[in-house]
Amino acid sequence: MDLLVVWGVAQAAGFIFKPILSELSKDLGNIAKDAAKDWTKDLFKGIPGNALKRLQKQDIDVAAGKALKEFLLLVQQELEDADIEDEELQQFVKPFNKFIYNKDVKEILGSAFNYECEILNTKKLESKWYELDLPALPDEFDWKKLGKRYLKKVKAIIRDSDKLRVILDSQNLEAIKDNTQETAGIIPDFDLLGYQEAIKETYGKLKLESLDTTGYAYNELKLWGMFIAQNVREVNENLPQHELPKEHLKRLQESQQEPIRSVLEVINDKQTYNYTVILGDPGCGKSTLLQYLALTWAESPLNNSISQPIPLLIELRTYMRRRDDKECSNFIEFFHKCSGAVHHLNQHQLQTQLKAGNVLVMFDGLDEVFDAGKREDVITDIHRFTNEYPDVQVIVTSRVIDYKYKSQRLRDAEFKHFMIQDLETEQIQDFIYRWHELTFNDEADKVRKKERLQKGIENSKAIRELAGNPLLLTMMAILNRNQELPRDRAELYNQASRVLLHQWDVERTLIEDKLDPIEIDYKDKQAMLRQVAYFMQTSDQGLAGNLIKESDLERILKEYLKTIEVDKPRVAAKLIINQLRTRNFMLCYLGADYYGFIHRTFLEYFCAWEFVWQFKETQTLSIEQLKTEVFGKNWGDKDWYEVLTLIAGMIDARFVGEIIEFLIEQNGIGDDFINIYVANECFKQVKNPSNLNSIVHLLFKFIFKSINYIIQEYSMIEVNFERICIKVISWITTDFKTHPETLPLLKKLIDSTTVEINRLNDLPDDDGYPYNHDDYLDDDDVVRIDQIETIQKVALQELVKGWKDDPDTLPMLKNLIFDDANNHLRAIALQELVKGWKDDPNTLPMLKNLVFDDANNHLRAIALQELVKGWKDDLDTLPMLKNLLLSNNKDVDKSVVIKELASNWKDEPDILSVLIECCQLENDYLIKDSLRETLMQELIQSWQPTLDIYDFIYDIAADNSFNDLFTSISNPNCNPRQTALEAILENYPNHAKTLPLLRDRAENDPDEQLREFAWNKLEKW
Repeated sequence: MDLLVVWGVAQAAGFIFKPILSELSKDLGNIAKDAAKDWTKDLFKGIPGNALKRLQKQDIDVAAGKALKEFLLLVQQELEDADIEDEELQQFVKPFNKFIYNKDVKEILGSAFNYECEILNTKKLESKWYELDLPALPDEFDWKKLGKRYLKKVKAIIRDSDKLRVILDSQNLEAIKDNTQETAGIIPDFDLLGYQEAIKETYGKLKLESLDTTGYAYNELKLWGMFIAQNVREVNENLPQHELPKEHLKRLQESQQEPIRSVLEVINDKQTYNYTVILGDPGCGKSTLLQYLALTWAESPLNNSISQPIPLLIELRTYMRRRDDKECSNFIEFFHKCSGAVHHLNQHQLQTQLKAGNVLVMFDGLDEVFDAGKREDVITDIHRFTNEYPDVQVIVTSRVIDYKYKSQRLRDAEFKHFMIQDLETEQIQDFIYRWHELTFNDEADKVRKKERLQKGIENSKAIRELAGNPLLLTMMAILNRNQELPRDRAELYNQASRVLLHQWDVERTLIEDKLDPIEIDYKDKQAMLRQVAYFMQTSDQGLAGNLIKESDLERILKEYLKTIEVDKPRVAAKLIINQLRTRNFMLCYLGADYYGFIHRTFLEYFCAWEFVWQFKETQTLSIEQLKTEVFGKNWGDKDWYEVLTLIAGMIDARFVGEIIEFLIEQNGIGDDFINIYVANECFKQVKNPSNLNSIVHLLFKFIFKSINYIIQEYSMIEVNFERICIKVISWITTDFKTHPETLPLLKKLIDSTTVEINRLNDLPDDDGYPYNHDDYLDDDDVVRIDQIETIQKVALQELVKGWKDDPDTLPMLKNLIFDDANNHLRAIALQELVKGWKDDPNTLPMLKNLVFDDANNHLRAIALQELVKGWKDDLDTLPMLKNLLLSNNKDVDKSVVIKELASNWKDEPDILSVLIECCQLENDYLIKDSLRETLMQELIQSWQPTLDIYDFIYDIAADNSFNDLFTSISNPNCNPRQTALEAILENYPNHAKTLPLLRDRAENDPDEQLREFAWNKLEKW
């Protein structure tokens, strides 16, 4: 069947919305398309399921398409009546395609098929168009007129269809029959199986339409699979008199003594907590908790569920509407017959269950009853309910704001109060893992996006704070599909504020009648908060204060409302302040007529946005003013870091480049070069860093300037230039690796630091000798050279890491290794060459040559260590080390050889004898003493006691000459004889020669301290 022909689309000449219906017809023909099935399901939601079952799929598809065609034809007519030209009409195709797939829009259009429908909710249709941020419609576009015409068209579709007419007529008759039965006292069944299905259908899936405007389908994302049991803390008798920003509230909570426990632990302890109130912030999971409890029962087999309390979840906003409409007078009647109940239950049988205490009653959203008088009525109803059914467990949820003014009556009714805590780190990680497991099919994409979100939360304090709220964490997970945190956090804050300021309450139909959502929408609230944050940053305390007087707040809002011609702006301003505080989770009342932002994050974001607005939209702030007045005055203030980096992330890269260049040129010496830190953080916000190539030269200029300060003015400054320079080198080689200047400048840096180190070493000391004349530089000079050498080392390591495959890198390292002018850099170059080119056939021969022939002891030692580390199993290595040890080569540091042999070959059968022989063969007594001490330390640490070792250590302990010259040079606080004696007493106490040795040392050792040590040991013998 050609649906387009049946719908009358093919015959509708000049119908601009034909592509929408063409796509829908294809989807309806594809049984695998969930979107099409959901579309028709939502459209006919108002028709009872038993009536729909009488229709075939073809009948439903025909009716749905005809209705949609009529709606879109009427839309086109409204646009044409507003003098929209034909070519301009096309711009509305995509927006209306998005519009008609919105769940609320489908339900409103489908309500026309309900026999009770006499008027369409066009006000909500208009509001929904605005909320979806779709292009502005002409002022002449009349939603009300369109709704009336559409309703007539649908009634005509019903009349013209034999099947629809019969079924809807029978539906009408069935409704009359039901009313008659109700009047006669015939009540609904107590169908628990049907009730379970209704709970699963109503609460089973997470409702993400208000969070995700991309159209991505989360059809299979079940609340059951994503629920995380949060922790709660019992609230004292007296709730805080004033609200607090999150940063202060967290510190206060950490100082409190009340224990934290799982909310499920509290709820399951019915004996202790039969009546509870769960308090929390918007989006913290209060409603989700109650839905999860209902689903827990509904997901169980009915034979198991019968033994569990039956959950009754009553959304108080819906209950009050039904009560006001005289549909019910109490909670039992609400479940018995009201349209707001998810399923009707026989009130007589329900009362029996209530009397037996076999019911869990959950009242959700006490705060969502706005009218104070009605709220008191609800509390009275709840109190009366607990008196009438004392064995029933009751849970009430409410936002915490203003609750203290109504808490006493429930406290008097023995309700215990608990505050939901923010998600902890482990819970956030659990959520992220489950989200990505359930919403991603591609394994690689899943892992990458999961790790990206985890790092974004870990690396940003502001994002981490928001992630404690389940609603905002869910938004992060949704945005993470196409955004990168924390770089794109401005978009996160924008979307989060959109949800908190408007969308969340609209989804729950919580817009107060006193404020017209069409007249004052979330964009207006965002604009007002931008001006509030901008005002706060110019106050005495600036951004650090997070404080604004109520009079200033009201004045700012009132002035804005005047610009959009709101009636009674002063009254509206007061209402908006209350809404921002009680519903939108933006402001908190601090007492003494002062307000602040609940999340400092939003203060910083709106402040940054206002600067960007002035720069981009109103153009009242030039780039020069942005650099000098905003960044120039505030880069040294840590309270401004987040604002400045947010600005950088919200403007074009070329302007960010100008700001970074400006920051690099600032004098940051006295501020530990925070200007470079801020410049780096601003650079991280840029999505296309290749546009900022000019920064590289400036950064190297900064490094060279810093090195000059180290050399010439070290004694006058306390700044750790070494640390700053290393950070900048890392920044350049990471973010500007492909820049053509980076490698040449790195090489220049290495060369210039070599020149400066050599020059410092050649400067004359107080006696006229060059510093490198001996080893006794004064401390400042040593630190000065060490700092420059560290910079040089990092530059060389980054060069090798980033440009290992460059044809000049290996030759450069070899040249450095054989350049006698800078032994420090030679050693680093050698280590980098061995690490990067171990398999090069020339590396091992070069190491061997250095070990034997190089004139520098330090480099020979490093070459030896690298040789052992990389080629320990080579057949030539061990014999070479033995030969070195027993040779007469005075240039070899045999202490290094001893350590390497003892560490790597101590289990070889002849190593011990070779080591001892080496010490005995040495003729130079100073070198001999050095080797003996080195070997003694290795023997004590690495070998099990043997007689050969005993004899070797005994000779050291008994040798009176082994003390003076060598010890005074190598370690004046160490006496090798005492070290040897301690080892003998510990490991060989029963040897025949030990006690006589101890007596001899106590009487004859030339060292007074050692004699005293020996006497003490002798007395304890």
